[in-house]
Amino acid sequence: MINAKHPTKRMRRLRSSSWIRGIVEENSVQINDLIWPVFVIDGKNTCESIASMPGVMRYSVDILVKEVKIAHELGIKAIALFPITSDNKKTADGRESYNSDNLMCRAIKSIKDAAFDIGIITDVALDPYTSHGHDGLVEGGKILNDPTVDILCKQALAQAHAGADIIAPSDMMDGRIGAIRQALDKDSFQDTMILSYAAKYASAFYGPFRDAVKTSGCLSGDKKTYQMNPANSDEALHEVAMDLNEGADMVMVKPAMAYLDIISRVKNEFKVPTFAYQVSGEYAMIRAACDNGWLDYDSAIMESMIGFKRAGADGVLTYFARDIANLLHK
Repeated sequence: MINAKHPTKRMRRLRSSSWIRGIVEENSVQINDLIWPVFVIDGKNTCESIASMPGVMRYSVDILVKEVKIAHELGIKAIALFPITSDNKKTADGRESYNSDNLMCRAIKSIKDAAFDIGIITDVALDPYTSHGHDGLVEGGKILNDPTVDILCKQALAQAHAGADIIAPSDMMDGRIGAIRQALDKDSFQDTMILSYAAKYASAFYGPFRDAVKTSGCLSGDKKTYQMNPANSDEALHEVAMDLNEGADMVMVKPAMAYLDIISRVKNEFKVPTFAYQVSGEYAMIRAACDNGWLDYDSAIMESMIGFKRAGADGVLTYFARDIANLLHK
């Protein structure tokens, strides 16, 4: 008879020392998991801090290249680029988005010219370029789907010509993945990959990002007619299925921390490369708590990462990427 006071199965045995914990751990964080989102601005030799995202900077292209070199030397495999468009270049139709000499395209070319073996992921959406701050064209207060998709195709082609490795549409317009895939293939960019923001929610956690790209002040209304309702889960699977059928190579869930169940469902259902975006508000919460001494910085950022990995994420876009890489090197 088993004495209940002295169990034969003791779960704590496998927690008794660091070496055995390492051997039996089910998930781990690797540098290969990291994608670094980075903001680029016009000008030269310029860095700007972002008040709502302490520790995150906007870089002019010349400084950006140096910062990307540091990321590359740390072993980070890819960056995600986000441009800050000058107000005088923002228009209702967002035409600067497909200007072949726009800030995004210049940044791509400069990084490629530096010959780093690092992937460049480019955001495809109109919000950095529109005077109204929306991801699509607006008419009578309504976000137009199909005319927006036409412009997104032009934007994607401009980025592909500049040297983008992965096109990442974040706009959530219906049918844009298929249209962009066809446009890329027709223009001989069959090898250019598409990472779809397939399940992008109308989240409260994007505020600091909008500060970073300077769109918060011009946004008219909200984005709930095209970004997903946070209450919905099954809908995310439909969105992912559609984007995969239209030619997406990889899919993303955004935000990440409040949507771990969605990451898990997507990975389990489709078994395709699935990425999580630890968004600006998630970054800002952790950073603020750590800066106030309420959380331990290293432990908190690593615990958040292991949560994404445990949920099934293959990679994570995180503003903590370089700090995590430094920790992993230690």
